[in-house]
Amino acid sequence: MVNYRDKVREYLLKEMQKGTLQPGQNINLAAVSRTIGVSVTPIREALTQLQQSHIVKAIPYRGFVIAKVSPEEAKNLYELVAHLEVLALEESQFDNKAVEQLKLQRDNIAQAETSLNRVIAYMEFHRLLTKNYNNSVFQQILKDLKTRVFFYERAFMANDSFHYNSNDQHDAIISAIEDDNIPSAALVLKMNWMMIQNYLEKQLVTL
Repeated sequence: MVNYRDKVREYLLKEMQKGTLQPGQNINLAAVSRTIGVSVTPIREALTQLQQSHIVKAIPYRGFVIAKVSPEEAKNLYELVAHLEVLALEESQFDNKAVEQLKLQRDNIAQAETSLNRVIAYMEFHRLLTKNYNNSVFQQILKDLKTRVFFYERAFMANDSFHYNSNDQHDAIISAIEDDNIPSAALVLKMNWMMIQNYLEKQLVTL
């Protein structure tokens, strides 16, 4: 049986990731209904779920709107994602195949030809770090938060002069995993998120 709410949810998240839906933009329920062929009811259900994740907001007389970025949200969001990723990493097991995937993705980040591709490659590296944590509720929460993170990454981290300064940290994370030193890998991972958070907060202050 098709879960239309989840279908709508996935559609909206993908549109946000592509940049079709931008912060501050209204979500046209009728247009979504026509595009994916579902009634308005599951669309409202999906938007209510996304509202709980602070991805959208319900505004009187305007309906549902993509939440705008802010310094306060960036701080809270990045701190939360850092804690969740560290938790997932500490509860995960990595075999040789998983390590090779991380190395390949690290190289993809370095070889990305556009700033957007670099952001996407960076996000995939972090997904690979946490995907082995076998908790479906956790994974859904993190996925929603990462969709929101993507707004910040795309808007403020796409500057070609800023490459996250993460190459060394990625190498250190992979090396620690190879040495079966997960606590060290988790520490570097947390430092990685803190570095990005500090950079973002400086960028948002100038807005």
